Amino acid sequence: MSTTSASPKKLSIKENYAMLTRGLAWDTTYQPMDEVFPYDQFEGIKVHEWDKWEDPFRLTMDAYWKYQGEKERKLYAIIDAFQQNNGQFNVTDPRYINALKLFLTGVSPLEYAAHRGFALAGRNFRGAGARIACQMQAIDELRHAQTQVHTISHYNKYFNGFHDFKHMHDRVWYLSVPKSYFEDAMTAGPFEFVTAISFSFEYVLTNLLFMPFMSGAAFNGDMATVTFGFSAQSDESRHMTLGLEVVKFLLEQDPGNVPIIQKWIDKWFWRGYRLLTLVAMMMDYMLPKRIMSWGEAWETYFEQNGGALFHDLERYGIRMPKHYEVASKEKDRISHEAWGIFYNYTHAAAMHTWIPSEDEMKWLGEKYPATFDRLYRPRFEYWREQQKQGKRFYNNSLPMLCQICQIPMAFTEPDDPTKICYRESDYLGHKFHFCSDGCKDVFDGEPEKYVQAWLPVHQIYQGNCFEPDVDPTAPDFNPMLEVLRYYHIHVGEDGHDFEDSPDRKNWLKWTGRPSHGGQASDESRADPASVPHPAESAAA
Repeated sequence: MSTTSASPKKLSIKENYAMLTRGLAWDTTYQPMDEVFPYDQFEGIKVHEWDKWEDPFRLTMDAYWKYQGEKERKLYAIIDAFQQNNGQFNVTDPRYINALKLFLTGVSPLEYAAHRGFALAGRNFRGAGARIACQMQAIDELRHAQTQVHTISHYNKYFNGFHDFKHMHDRVWYLSVPKSYFEDAMTAGPFEFVTAISFSFEYVLTNLLFMPFMSGAAFNGDMATVTFGFSAQSDESRHMTLGLEVVKFLLEQDPGNVPIIQKWIDKWFWRGYRLLTLVAMMMDYMLPKRIMSWGEAWETYFEQNGGALFHDLERYGIRMPKHYEVASKEKDRISHEAWGIFYNYTHAAAMHTWIPSEDEMKWLGEKYPATFDRLYRPRFEYWREQQKQGKRFYNNSLPMLCQICQIPMAFTEPDDPTKICYRESDYLGHKFHFCSDGCKDVFDGEPEKYVQAWLPVHQIYQGNCFEPDVDPTAPDFNPMLEVLRYYHIHVGEDGHDFEDSPDRKNWLKWTGRPSHGGQASDESRADPASVPHPAESAAA
C-alpha cells in the first residue's frame, strides 16, 4: 500500500522574507532589551513599531548569495581578460591613470569603512529587518573594497602611486578629506550613520560619484574600472532605495524625529558635497575624453533629481538641505579651484598634474562661459609660461585647512569668485577656521567633536608626520622630504610634473603612443634635470 504525503506549501516572497528576518529575532529575557541595544535611543530618535520597516526588495540571504555569486564569476572573468590582454595600455592617455590614482586610493578604503560602519549599525538596531539589511550591505561594501583592490593590484604593476594605498589613506593630506567624512559618520550614532551614508551619500549624492566617473572610465577605455563599477552599481541601487526607505520610516514613526533628521540632512549634504570636490576636479581636468562637465552633472543629478526627491519629502516636513543654493552657485568654479590646489601641491601628492591643453581650455570655456576664460585661463597661461622657462610652479608653504572638510582654504565667497571665503569660530579659547558657512555650521553644532580632527598640516607642524629615525636638529634635516618619506611617496616619481614623470615615459616606451597632456614639445621645454624637485630645494 503506497502513501502520498502532501507537498509543503510554497511560501510567497513576502512570507519567506518575514520568516528569514522576523523569524530570526527574539526579545531578550535575562538582560533588558535597552541594555542589549543601548545605542538606538540616545540620539533622540523614537521608533514605535520596528515591524513597519521592510526591505522593499524582500531580499533574504539565500537569494543574496545566489545573485552575488553570479556577479562575482562574471566580474573576475572580465578582470582576468583585461589583465591577460594588457588592457592598461588601451586607455586613452597616461594622464587618465592619475584619475584612477585619486579614485582608487581615495574610495577603496571608504568601501571598507562602510563595511565596518554597517556591521556596527546592524548590531545596534533592535529591529530584525533593519539589522539584516545592514548585514547584507556590510557584505556588499566588503566585496566592493575587494574588487577595487584587485584593480589597484593590477595597475600597481605598471604605474606609480598605487603601491601603498592603505598606509597613505591614514596619512596623506588629500586622502584625509574622504577619510574624515567616513570616520565622522562611524563615530556618530546608528541612526545618524544610516542618514549620513545610506541617505545623504548613497541616495542623494552617489550618482555624482558613480555615474559620471564610470561612464568616463568606459569612454577612456578602462574596462577594469567599468567592470567593478557596474558590478557595484546594482548594489548601489539597492543601497539608495534602502536609504530612502529608512529615512521615510523614521519620519513616519514619530513627529519628533523630523527636526533631528533635517539637522542630519543639512550636515551630511554639505559634508558630502565638499567631499565631491575631488570628483568635480576629476571630471573636468583628469579625463582625457570627457563625458560631461561637473556643472552639467550637478544640474542633472542634484538640482533636477535631488529637487524632485526633496519635493517628495516635503509632506514629511523635510525641506531642501541648508546651503544647497551655495553649492549651485559654486558649480562653475569648484573644479577649477580644486585643480589649482592640486597643481600647487603636486610634489606632496601620489599623482601628477598638468596644465590643460588649448583644446581642453576651449572646452572648459564653453562649459563655464561665465567664469573660466575670465578667472582661470589667465592663471593657467601664466603657469604654462613659467613651466616653459623651467620654473614649474610649486607652493612650498603649508596651507591653512578647513577644520571640517580638511581641504585647503581656497574656495571663494558664494557671490564673489575673486575673494577667498573665510569663516571662524571661537571654542575653548581657540580659533577654528572654515572654508564656508556650511562647514562652520557643522562645527558649531558639535564643536566638542570637531576639535579632535586630525588635520595633516597641524600634525606636520607638531612633528607627528616623521619617521621615528628622524633627527629634526640634524643640519641636513629637510621637513618636506621627511614628510614625503612618512607618506611613502617617492620623490620625483609619485608626485611631480606629469610631463617629466616615469608614468609618461614608461607609457611612451610600452605603447609608442604620445600622450596629449602638454602644450609644449619636449624640445621647447627646459631640461627637466635642471629643475629640482621642490622637496629637494625646500628650506629646512
